[in-house]
Amino acid sequence: MSSTTRRFRRTASTGLALALPLAALAACGGGSGSGNASAEEGSGKGTISVWAHQGQKSEAAALQDAVKSFNSSQSEIKVELKLIPESDYTKTITATDASKLPDVMEFDGPTMANFVYNKKLAPIDSYVSAKTLANATDASKAQGEINGKHYGLGMYDSGLGIYGNKKLLDAAGVKYPTSLSDDWTAAQFTAALKALKAKDSDGKTLDLQESGGYANEWGTYGFAPIVWSAGGSLIKDGKAEGALDSPAVVSAMKTFQSWKTSVDPNTDGNAFAKGRVALSWVGHWMYPTYSKALGDDLVVLPLPDFGNGPKTGQGSWSWGVGADSKNAKAAGAFMDYLLGDTNVTAMTTANGAVPATKTALAASPLYKQGGPLQLFADQLAKPCGDSDITKSCVAVTRPVTAGYPVVTSKFSEALNSIYGGADPKSALAKAARAIDQDFSDNAGYKIP
Repeated sequence: MSSTTRRFRRTASTGLALALPLAALAACGGGSGSGNASAEEGSGKGTISVWAHQGQKSEAAALQDAVKSFNSSQSEIKVELKLIPESDYTKTITATDASKLPDVMEFDGPTMANFVYNKKLAPIDSYVSAKTLANATDASKAQGEINGKHYGLGMYDSGLGIYGNKKLLDAAGVKYPTSLSDDWTAAQFTAALKALKAKDSDGKTLDLQESGGYANEWGTYGFAPIVWSAGGSLIKDGKAEGALDSPAVVSAMKTFQSWKTSVDPNTDGNAFAKGRVALSWVGHWMYPTYSKALGDDLVVLPLPDFGNGPKTGQGSWSWGVGADSKNAKAAGAFMDYLLGDTNVTAMTTANGAVPATKTALAASPLYKQGGPLQLFADQLAKPCGDSDITKSCVAVTRPVTAGYPVVTSKFSEALNSIYGGADPKSALAKAARAIDQDFSDNAGYKIP
């Protein structure tokens, strides 16, 4: 595994799921899709079980502290926490019968609909407080909602941008955007690469985190924004054909393909930090490393606009109530505590992610107005959800469907082959056909 892939996987907990467990889900779309799983309210007292992924050490410590603090703050509910290695986490939930799942469980955003479809998660609206729901950011709520019901809420969210080296950009005479309102067009971004190339000894001026390939979740999370910014969708109204392979998306992917000659393979993971390239297309999780390396020369820019406005991916790990819980009232009380400012701030301080509650976000030194990563907060403040992708919204939720594992698998395979030189029109059409066939075979993965 390459260093970039290792780093992405290590920090995936702050941004998105690993690709392998998502692929494992694809074979598990066996839910009938009929009826709704609903947990039992219970007494609101006693012992409840909680499962979470074991991410970075600092994240695990923050969660353990939250559980310890909750248990000592009152005497009616006792939480028993089980940490499961991140690489096994989604596979473990997938393989476990609903009756054996915990009262509260963490899950990565794109896996939620599949767990709802297979009756492993219950709606949480009756169990978490109205205050907790109201304080969740709109982007976080968009990831956790199906048909008007909420199944998950996160402590943190994620976002993409382009990190720039001010010194190298200035030396090449490249003017760069400073906010969402003056973003680069795709043509201006391409022109910037050309200008940087003229001043670069090896002509490699861009990092796209390519060393792990793109046939994985990084491919979808990192570059589906190109599809959305071109006015397309991974899937629209249950169909990929006409949305994923539209002429505008094909054209945008040809532009993406053309950048390859400017890309540093970045096999050591240090292309941007060491100053070999002037631009790095990646997420919020690289800020600590880049900030330490570049200091005041670090600038944070939005992704380029392909015609439908700049777009970013969003979404991350969330918390929900197990469908077979016999004490959902207690589960909700723990979620209320977990999603309070103290714990959200402790967790996002530990992992550097964007707080997913309004109050913690407003107070965050990194993401508040005037903070160095304000751009990520500004993007999340303009959520699209997963279907209404207009020019004015920015943060797009990956498709909330039980068929997401197939969507991400086929799109990322197409992206990887396009980057490798394949014809964009053929590759996207093939992916769209495969996605539509799978949805047809599974009656559209309907969730009531």
